[in-house]
Amino acid sequence: MADHTGFLPGLSPIAGKRLQVAFDGGTLSSDGGVLLLREVERKLAIADRVAACLPDRRDRGRIDHTIGEMIRFRAFAIAAGYEDADDCDALRNEPVFKMALGRAPASGAPLCSQPTMSRLENAPSRVTLIRMAAAMIDLFCDSWRRVPDRIAIDIDDTWDEAHGAQQLSLFNAHYDGHGFLPVHLYEATSGKLVATILRPGKTPGGPEVRTILKHVVGRIRKHWPKVDILVRGDCHYGRPEAIDWCEDNAIGYVFGLAGNAVLTRRVAPLAADAARRRLACAGGKVRRFADLRYAAKSWRSQRRVIARVEASDRGADSRFVVTNLTAKPKALYEKVYCARARMENLIKAHKRHLASDRTSCHGANANQFRLILHSIAYWLLHGVQAAAPRCSSWRRAQFDTLRLRLIKLAARVVETATRIKVHLPSACPDKAVVFHLARVFAAQGP
Repeated sequence: MADHTGFLPGLSPIAGKRLQVAFDGGTLSSDGGVLLLREVERKLAIADRVAACLPDRRDRGRIDHTIGEMIRFRAFAIAAGYEDADDCDALRNEPVFKMALGRAPASGAPLCSQPTMSRLENAPSRVTLIRMAAAMIDLFCDSWRRVPDRIAIDIDDTWDEAHGAQQLSLFNAHYDGHGFLPVHLYEATSGKLVATILRPGKTPGGPEVRTILKHVVGRIRKHWPKVDILVRGDCHYGRPEAIDWCEDNAIGYVFGLAGNAVLTRRVAPLAADAARRRLACAGGKVRRFADLRYAAKSWRSQRRVIARVEASDRGADSRFVVTNLTAKPKALYEKVYCARARMENLIKAHKRHLASDRTSCHGANANQFRLILHSIAYWLLHGVQAAAPRCSSWRRAQFDTLRLRLIKLAARVVETATRIKVHLPSACPDKAVVFHLARVFAAQGP
């Protein structure tokens, strides 16, 4: 290990004066905003919900770190940009992280190490993980102040490249690699995470999609028996088994539908009309919509299909969706189905900004638990985002922006016999929003 005492070498003089920089500032932190994450976690009690699902068979007389504390520590670290369990060794004595875990910054005991965290990641069984997934859905339902009249659940998957010969990793020709295709489910209007499920690197089949919807929607219905639920997804989620289940359980759905010769033939007159209209208006883009009754061979009955035909300088393009909703074709396609594009940003926040593709454990159970830990971190930053001033850019800020501007705050921590004082930079450009968030969390209470 290199010696990091003394002055940093080779720094240029400033204003004719020699520059000396050293890591000797004392009890300082670069993550002062983690204390805001602590308030979000206290309100939602996420770590304790998940920890309650995992039996603790350790000798109680020798425990230094509870399961809830370890989950909380790992989630705070992920939200602050420390996505690997190895980072726990460097953060064991970090003053703000110790305070976020309820320990005194200087006199408090160190936090858990990487080996302890790795043992935790490998502890949950399949049954335990199912309970944790249910607890996360319970959290989603409990996070609403009142029962909503209607929710829209978007379902999609994302490529997660494997790091070796890991359980569930498969070769996928589309992505030209071995990996996983975990499924993500989000509530569309609020951006709240419903579930993340690790699965093999192949497109899900009809029975699998039906099983996912059955368990997720069934758990939501236990909390909200009368809520109106809409499910939206791409064409590979509009399987006959999934559509049948939605219809049998009074679930609204809008799924993409792959085009075929029959559908293309039925919208051919509409495509020709769109091309003529485009020529008449001297270029641009022309869209036409059709409302069809169609029955694929694998369907049990005819269903409503909305066709969108577009003529542009790139030629003609036809898209189809199948649905049981009654809205007008244009509104249903553009305002209902296309609105699910926001989910791409939500998945990006989970996968890129929180590095949830670090599923590098050999065992599938450990990797599923990592997805849950990253999902907890998602909830923490989503809580900061939701508490930001209304109509401000903070409500739309990406998670990496929230981390950079509000979490990565320099802080000097002073612990005395009766109090702990945290000094944030006087020149902090975002002090107004930090004050706002603190006031909101104080008003919400634990």
